[in-house]
Formats: sequence, structure tokens, C-alpha cells
Amino acid sequence: MSSSHPEPFDAVSVIRAKRDRGRIPDAEIDWVIDAYTRGVVAEEQMAALAMAILLNGMEADELARWTEAMIASGQRLDLSAVRRPTTDKHSTGGVGDKITLPLAPLVASLGAAVPQLSGRGLGHTGGTLDKLESIPGWRAKLSNAEFMAQLDSVGAVICAAGDELAPADKKLYALRDVTGTVEAIPLIASSIMSKKIAEGSAALVLDVKVGTGAFMKNAQDARRLAETMVALGTAAGTHTVALLTDMSTPLGLTAGNALEVRESVEVLAGGGPADVVELTVALALEMLAGAGITGVDPAEALADGRAMDVWRAMIAAQGGDPDAELPVAAEKQVLTAPATGVLTRLDAYAVGVAAWRLGAGRARKEDPVSAGAGVVLLAKPGDPVRAGQPLLELHTDDPTRFERALQALEGGFDIGDAADLVAGPLVIERVTA
Repeated sequence: MSSSHPEPFDAVSVIRAKRDRGRIPDAEIDWVIDAYTRGVVAEEQMAALAMAILLNGMEADELARWTEAMIASGQRLDLSAVRRPTTDKHSTGGVGDKITLPLAPLVASLGAAVPQLSGRGLGHTGGTLDKLESIPGWRAKLSNAEFMAQLDSVGAVICAAGDELAPADKKLYALRDVTGTVEAIPLIASSIMSKKIAEGSAALVLDVKVGTGAFMKNAQDARRLAETMVALGTAAGTHTVALLTDMSTPLGLTAGNALEVRESVEVLAGGGPADVVELTVALALEMLAGAGITGVDPAEALADGRAMDVWRAMIAAQGGDPDAELPVAAEKQVLTAPATGVLTRLDAYAVGVAAWRLGAGRARKEDPVSAGAGVVLLAKPGDPVRAGQPLLELHTDDPTRFERALQALEGGFDIGDAADLVAGPLVIERVTA
């Protein structure tokens, strides 16, 4: 796309600055993000810049400016009219991570407003919108007016982000995917934080996953990402805290869209798996503290039905029927324990890939997903198992998918002695500014 005005800078000099391990000047950062969004900076030039950033990193103030420029590429939501304090949560993604579903209504039931702009799943990690779309009638797309009205009346919204929110990120995200630059921590941090800051929430809690089923496989990398994001949020005036949480084992007992909705409803009914409840309550306390709400007990609001009331109102406000039967897969197959002992390991990545291959996930953004597909965990690490006992239940609409799902689970679990069990905490660390 040609521009009628001469550009104040050129992409090659910006690339050279970062190639030579220099700091990109503020004005050039502002220009390169804007010019890339307008189509003036070519894809191959931005690809070269992304690789230079991956190899040479960015200074803290440089990255803050880069993030600010990405926010400025689109709209910034103004939530000042919302009568309650606003607080939000972002997870870096994992397997069985349905926490947003019970968390948003729980926090809203205790007096905060939760504007949750969520995404779709890609690869082995599930997407919140895909899960909710398994509820008959529920819609992910809301106008700004609908979004604000629901935030005010119900207190919680989970919906798709509009195209006008950080459009630079949308372009850059797709480019990173095809140029081997997805792993660059400055680019991951600015991608997440540009969208979250543009959402306009006063407080933000980051759930940074660590382990085989997470994007960050070790605590050191996860901590670096968490510290970088907390610094960006703080620089932008958003109260930001991060929790490093374990994703070596799937969360809860399900991985798959409708399966996870069902489990979330159990949590909202005062039951559900202990790990899902533990993390939901831990994140709720952080979100509420960020919103200035203290002296409340999230576990109590799950037990007494307050959170469930908000869930029902939230689903109904977006056209969903909270009482509708959820889709069930046409075919099921059970994987049995090959030996007797204690389940000492159940690999989150293996389960995530199996669920994906069964139809619960997508390989490309435009692929459809199956609402009923996924994996049900019939045992978790620490549980005693007998040879021949059902260990995992595979759900799919297409029985030809079972074989590849079972291949994904080969070597994905260990059965041994209780002494072999290495169980760490679910919440590993808290990162603040």
C-alpha cells in the first residue's frame, strides 16, 4: 500500500538498530508499529525485526514503548462508566484450563466487574470461547454497547475481542507464527499485555503456566515472562500481579469443550475437582484484592450459589440456555491401566494433543472444533490403580480419530510406587512489581 506522504523513518534503519543490539528510539518504535499496521512496512521487514528482537531482546523502557504503540494501533476501551471496580485475568494457556468459566462469575458475585475478552484454542491448548460455544445459543461476539450493558447489569462478560483492539498484534501474531519468532519473550509479553491493557481494566491477574502442557516448560522462563508482563502492566498504570502455576498435569478431570463446561458448572455448584477449585479461589482472591475488595471468601460464594446465579445470568445475557443439555460425543473408547500401582505421572501435553486429535482443538485458526470431543481423566497422579482399570476415556464424533489420539498418549503416563510420585504445589510463585 503506497502512502501519499513521505514516511519520517525507514524500516531498514529500525531493523539495523536492533540487529546491532541497539535500542530502537521511541519515535521509530511508534512509527514502525503504525506503518506495519497500515501496510507500509512489508511483512519480510517486520519478520527481520521480529527475529532481531528474538535474538537481541529489548530493554524494559523500550518494550513498554513498543507495547504502548501496539495499544495505540487501535481502540482503548473506556470502562470508567462501569459502577463497580474492574478486574481481569489472563492465562497463558494449558490443558483442562477451564478456570475462566467459574472465575468470572465468582469474582462478579463478590462485587467486582470482570470484562473478560477471550480467545480460541490453537494446538493442544483449549480456548475459552470454544468451550462456551458448546452451550446452545451462546454467542461470543458482542457490540461495545452490549458489552458495557452486560458488564453493568451482570458484572461479568466473557466474549471475543473486537478487531479494533490492538490490530497491530493481530498482524504480528500471525507473522510470528510463520517465522519462528513465537518464543521471543518481549513479543509474547507485548502481545498479551497490549490487548489486556487496551481492555481498560484497572487490575489484572496473570496465570502463567509452567510445565509440559504449558508454553513455558520451565519455571525460569515462566518467571521471566511473568516479570516482563507485570512490569509492562505496572508501567501502563494497571495493577498487575502474576501467579506461576503448575501445568505438568491437566487441570481437573476433563480436557475438551463441553466436557470442561460441565466440570465448571460442578465447581459453581460447590463441587468439582479440588485443583480447579483451589486455583479458581486463589485467582479470585488476587483479582478481588486488585479491585480493592477484601474480607470476602470466594469459597463461600461457590458453596452458597451466588457464583452460580451470576453464571446463569451471564450465559443467558449472551443468548445461551444455562439449562440446555450439552453436546455429547457419538463415540467413546477407554484406555486401561497396563499395570497395578500408583499413577505417578500424567503428562498434560500428551492429554492435550490427544484431545486435539479427537477433535476438541484446531491446527489452524479457521478449523472447526467438535463440542463433544475430548478426554476424561478417570485417575490423577497419586491415585492407586489396578491393571485393566479404566484410566482415560476418549470422546469423539469420528471413530477414525481414536488411533492417533492413543498414539499421543503413548509414554504419557507412568504407573509405579507412591515413592516415585513428585508432587509440587499448584501455585508455585507470586510475582509482583
